[in-house]
Amino acid sequence: MTPGDPSDIGAPPLPPPSPLTLRPEFYVRLVVVFVLVAIAAVAVIALTIARLLEPLETPASIEKTQIGPWSVLISDAQPPSQVITGALVALGTIIVITILLEALSTLSALSPYRRYLELLRGDERPPKPGRRLRVTVLIPAHNEEDRISATLDALKGQSRGPDRVIIVADNCTDRTAEIAREYGHEVFETKNNTEKKGGALNQALDRLLPVMGGEDLVLVMDADTTLGEQFIEIGAQRLENDTELGAIGGLFSGEPGHGILGKFQRNEYTRYGTQIRQRRGRVFVLTGTASMFRATLLLDVAAARGVFLPGPPGQVYDTAALTEDNELTLALKVLGAPMLSPRECTVTTELMPTWGDLWRQRQRWQRGALENLGAYGFRAATLRYWGQQFGIGYGTVALVSALTLMGITALALNQWVWFPFWLTIGSVFWLERVVTAWKGGWRARLLAAALFPELAYDLFLQAVFVNSLWRIGANREATWNHVGQEAAT
Repeated sequence: MTPGDPSDIGAPPLPPPSPLTLRPEFYVRLVVVFVLVAIAAVAVIALTIARLLEPLETPASIEKTQIGPWSVLISDAQPPSQVITGALVALGTIIVITILLEALSTLSALSPYRRYLELLRGDERPPKPGRRLRVTVLIPAHNEEDRISATLDALKGQSRGPDRVIIVADNCTDRTAEIAREYGHEVFETKNNTEKKGGALNQALDRLLPVMGGEDLVLVMDADTTLGEQFIEIGAQRLENDTELGAIGGLFSGEPGHGILGKFQRNEYTRYGTQIRQRRGRVFVLTGTASMFRATLLLDVAAARGVFLPGPPGQVYDTAALTEDNELTLALKVLGAPMLSPRECTVTTELMPTWGDLWRQRQRWQRGALENLGAYGFRAATLRYWGQQFGIGYGTVALVSALTLMGITALALNQWVWFPFWLTIGSVFWLERVVTAWKGGWRARLLAAALFPELAYDLFLQAVFVNSLWRIGANREATWNHVGQEAAT
């Protein structure tokens, strides 16, 4: 028995490493195949059911009705009752599947990996609940001289200030590092980093983590992000009071400006926040804009790389991932680390100023999410994310089909006809759009109520999804998008 042998400290047997940690290109492309096959299967089932029920359809009548000074045509057309019943059953099935995926995701917190790594680390007992923990803020920054001051000012305005702030100046050629020093903060300058944000953070964490322990928290935040004034206070408090909790994620909203494109993005972020609140803070993704981690948990991630998790051994961030925050979230879920996004932990982040910038950003996000799933494969912790990708794909087919059918119907009729049944169904969808954007203010509500502009925005995002599938299937090289300050102002 050698020193540090897990059996010497009562650790459970070492689970065998997954073959998916080798990250073969095959498994990444398998994501594309899975999504396409799943969508095709559902479409075939739907068409088969429609053919079987076609003889049950009854001819629709159109009546002219006078509403005030207007003469309108109203049709009583609606699907057969069997179709309506089938749709309700399908909706119920989707709800049940969603609940099951959520349950499996929750059960992933029972993973033996985290306990094994804790025992292998051999640390002393964790701090008692309620004991104050040290907060170190890491801010990776690449030429952010126009934004870094607002970020640091927001840190000064925190209801509980951090114990240490380190700006990770990554290949900066402007005054980013100088401005940080003027604020009295430490500056860590990367050396020969060619691996973007993840590589910069790995260099800084390589220095920090070996001297950190159970009483340390690490808040990683972007240099273009401003924290809500209670972020550190509430985030640290949650981690201090719940020793099982592993990380705190931020609820992000978009900065002002950028015209109608900015409004689209702010509504999108508002709806994401609404979803998280409905889930009582349960996290989809620990956003890279601002998230707080136990230092010991980051040590566990680094130790698990190449064994239980994809990525080079000893590194916290897998620099092969296009979306480092999504990949780290999956890593923590596989290790069984509980995480939350409290409603008080808000952040305001930059928006994409042009459609081209938005396309490149979302291309990176979407492709990164797909490639991360390919790297992790089918596990309890990832099943919900597989379901999410299928939902995006099916939603793309459904929306395009619905809009196409509406267009064909409108062109086929010589005069506009109202369909009360479909108007009722549509009003439910319309109401959902307005309610979920409600917290964004009256401008957000008006944009949501207009409906069709946001449908066009949804089509744009779905085009990004389709393009991501194609680029992965064609083995096209992935790119990183950095918005220059000239474009953002």
